[in-house]
Amino acid sequence: MPLTSVVIDGVRVELGELPDVVELNDPREGIPEVVSTEPALRRCAAALAAGHGPAGVDTERASGFRYGQRAMLVQIRRDGAGTWLIDPEAFDDLAIIGEALRGVEWILHAASQDLPCLAGVGMWPDRLFDTELAARIAGLPRVGLGAVVESLLGYHLAKEHSAADWSTRPLPEAWLRYAALDVEVLAELEEELVAVLAADGKLDYAAQEFQHLIDAGVPAPRTDPWRRTSGAHTIRNRVQLGAVRELWETRERLAEHRDIAPGRLIPDSAIVAAAKAMPTTVPALLGLAGFHGRAAKRDAPKWLHALQTARNSSDLPPLQAHTNAPPPPRVWADRDAEAAARYATAKARLGALSAELNIPAENILTPDHLRRVCWRPPLPVTESSVSAMLAELGARAWQLELTVPLLADALAHPEPLPPKEPRNAS
Repeated sequence: MPLTSVVIDGVRVELGELPDVVELNDPREGIPEVVSTEPALRRCAAALAAGHGPAGVDTERASGFRYGQRAMLVQIRRDGAGTWLIDPEAFDDLAIIGEALRGVEWILHAASQDLPCLAGVGMWPDRLFDTELAARIAGLPRVGLGAVVESLLGYHLAKEHSAADWSTRPLPEAWLRYAALDVEVLAELEEELVAVLAADGKLDYAAQEFQHLIDAGVPAPRTDPWRRTSGAHTIRNRVQLGAVRELWETRERLAEHRDIAPGRLIPDSAIVAAAKAMPTTVPALLGLAGFHGRAAKRDAPKWLHALQTARNSSDLPPLQAHTNAPPPPRVWADRDAEAAARYATAKARLGALSAELNIPAENILTPDHLRRVCWRPPLPVTESSVSAMLAELGARAWQLELTVPLLADALAHPEPLPPKEPRNAS
């Protein structure tokens, strides 16, 4: 059912009765100085340790400009300590800040985006509240920070600097104002979200999700990340696919050395174009789409060397990466009609549960978990065996409680697929 009301300051208010939105323009204590020296960092740690209550935490990155996803600014606000803006580039790490917040609850928005770069500077929470994930479980129609703040707190939070180059030094005052405001509202936002979740009996669901994020840690590096090159799926030749790999890895090394986003050297489309054309001269290479600008010209010999390496390689990659994941559900009906029937039945019932609880289906059960249990279910199919399989995949207790009964029945008694429409003879 749709969300029709929210709790503000302990009072349930109909969405149509929310007050006019108030522009949030300036931090309440002004714009803090950026912490960039060891004495200032020690003062920051002492202030945060002496504060009380949870700490609002955020980061800004420069992923479209610099190599990797490292934090370029860390913002923290805690009652009794105020707001602190820290330049992590000025220090070896921020472990002293992590220690100051040991045992403190951290409030983040979309924590899965910020936690890896916080771990990179030596910070990791013991306790967590993710306002974006809480908003999803609460059933809010829009879960971006600006939208959630506006719907629950009645503030308009400007987001125009989110895609800025945060490696810029010194950081402009307008950007620092934006960064400080992002953490200023988090504690108040948590209070409202807790009230909404508690009123709907979902607070424990959210708590389990937050703990799962902490326990999961930083995701392991992907295997063969070069396979995610946009357009690589159109390659049908192993030598050309080897060229994609060599070009991608060459670009990665250059980008890391120069601390620049890889796509600013050459785009993915250029990698795929070169792999398909396999040019052998600089003019032929530079005539391809995407090989323009100083970087492409300066590095032309390196791109050609990567292509030659692929031609001479005796260790070409297979066209398809080895995986134990099920095939895409769109092909199930042709490959395994029974699995397709199980999936269609289970997905429909999960969708009905999603509508009933007002929680997105992908939050009730990870889509990959649903596909795996439907493609090759445990035998015999029982609630116990389904629960064990999902738990091994990583499903949380609340997810098991809600989904196992309906999934076990769907797997054991799938509804038949509708008959295929005959193809046109023409």
